[in-house]
Parts: sequence; structure tokens; C-alpha cells
Amino acid sequence: MKRIESTQNALVKYWKKLAMTKKERERSGEFIVEGFHLVEEALKNKEQVLQVIVREGVDLPMLWPIDDIAIIEVSVAVAKEFAETETSQGVFAVCKQPILEEEATATWRKVLLIDAVQDPGNIGTMIRTADAAGLDAVILGKGCADVYNPKTLRAAQGSHFHIPVVRGDLAEWIDLLQSQGVPVFGTALDEDAVTYSDIQHTGAFAIIMGNEGSGIHPQLLAITDQNIIIPIFGQAESLNVAVATGIVLYGFVK
Repeated sequence: MKRIESTQNALVKYWKKLAMTKKERERSGEFIVEGFHLVEEALKNKEQVLQVIVREGVDLPMLWPIDDIAIIEVSVAVAKEFAETETSQGVFAVCKQPILEEEATATWRKVLLIDAVQDPGNIGTMIRTADAAGLDAVILGKGCADVYNPKTLRAAQGSHFHIPVVRGDLAEWIDLLQSQGVPVFGTALDEDAVTYSDIQHTGAFAIIMGNEGSGIHPQLLAITDQNIIIPIFGQAESLNVAVATGIVLYGFVK
């Protein structure tokens, strides 16, 4: 087992950049997860795991399948350099970002599209909810928080390793999904919107959820098959976007 004690070590500096900057994650095609639960979920997709980092004094579970994975022990000072939580559990994994195989998209029948949701906690919760509801994929459009932001990863609780999460142009994805027979529904406050629970569908659907403040971009709403609404019976002006996502997805999943 390799051991690193210096905070000036090049690998430590790289891990710190990986944890803190989207630019480094995009450049390298890698990301880092923290905590026993997320590392365990990552190890279920072992081909994605490049290294497991463990702080001195922390014991790794005996049943973890890590025999052929590089294990690096670090000092307390080193672990603090890239730990994102104040009470870190002292275990991390450096992972490869998955590469989408285009032919796989033809099988997607239940998809969540996210437009310009900027809070990473909401993005992570929406990914986790889509995973729980049995969706095939999540697609993040322009203006969304980084899919591999540490806060996004924590909120998703390992769902990044269960369901494809991709970034792209939502207009192009809407066109592709519709061409494959998947109707696309936007969420909008307009007079033509139908209550989500009144929608009838064949089991295939794509739902667009948008920014809480400005909603979904009008150009996207103009090309959906139907726009839907969640009725509000009290005095709240709106719902949190992650909560609204849960309501709509479970209303559609049958």
C-alpha cells in the first residue's frame, strides 16, 4: 500500500483540484467521491474506480472488492486537503466518468431532462429520485450545476453509478426522443398545461423540469408534446424543483 504524507505531493494537488474544480473534472474525465457509502456504490462498478484513498487510522471493510485496485493511505493533513465534509469519514475513491454509448440511447423510454437548475443539491436529489423511480437516464442541459460537483454526488447518494447521467443540448435530445416515439412533457404555468395526474401515456415519457425562478426555457416548451402542471392548493408560490420532480415522476411511473 502506497502512503502519502506531504500536502505538496503532486497527486494530492491533483485530488484537490478534482474535488474543487469543474474545469479539472472536465479536463481529466475523472471525479472523486467521499464516504463509505459512495465508495461502496462506486465499487459496484469497479471498472470506473481508479484509486481508493484511505486516511490513516481508518479501516476499510474486509468484504470490499479492492484486491486489484490501487489503495493509497494518506495522513490526516493530506486528507483535509480534498475532504469536502467537516467530519470526513476518511475514505475516498477516484473514478472515471462513464462514456455514453450512443446505441444505448435507443432503448431509453423513461427520461428526465433538467433545464438550468443551478443548485447542486437539487440536481443530486433529482438524479436520486429518477433512479428510485426506475427511469432510464437523466439529461442535464445548459445552465445546470455540475453533475460531478461534490454536493451533487452527496445528494445523489450513489445514483450516479446506477443510471446514465449525461450533459447535452436539450432541444436536440427532445427531437431525438420524439423521433424514437417518446413523448416529451414540459412543466409550465400556462393555460394550456394539463394537470400531471390527468396525463395518459403508453409507458414511454420524457419530463422536463426547469429552474425554480424562471422555469423552462420558452423554446423548449414550444417543442414539447404537452405541458403539464402540479396544482398548488395552499398559498405557497411554488414547489422546490426536486420535490416537484418526485411528484411528477411517480405520477407518471405506472
